[in-house]
Amino acid sequence: MFSLSRGAALRASSRAFSTTPSRSSDMARLLLIGRLGKDPEVRYTKTNKEYVAYTIATTNNSPTPEGVQPTTTWHHVLSFHPAANNYLRTLKRGSLVFAEANFELRQPDPNADPDSPEGQRQIFLRHEHIRVLKRPYEEKEGSESEGSS
Repeated sequence: MFSLSRGAALRASSRAFSTTPSRSSDMARLLLIGRLGKDPEVRYTKTNKEYVAYTIATTNNSPTPEGVQPTTTWHHVLSFHPAANNYLRTLKRGSLVFAEANFELRQPDPNADPDSPEGQRQIFLRHEHIRVLKRPYEEKEGSESEGSS
């Protein structure tokens, strides 16, 4: 019922681990689970195109001679999707999120100052999808701890 010619099967299996150079259709995707470091910000490009920038903090446990130490990494993500931008504006700092982003590694500009961002290798994360896993804890206004002496 599900017959496949021997030649087609060999071609399919050999392409799965191909050593040919990458093509422009290849993609690199990053999956992140972390907390928003601050409320997403609306910004504009030089050509006045709107985008939203947000930051996700992830924590990894790294072994050290003293034991396991948590280290935080900050991931800066840019969204150019108008529908997603409307949703991103509603998110708040501290939200636990699952985000998918495509990333692009840009090489440094050889003519730029090595201490400037243009003179260093940069990773650009382009927003594809975000899902809120947990909303941040919000303190209630007028709590008992305020103003009691």
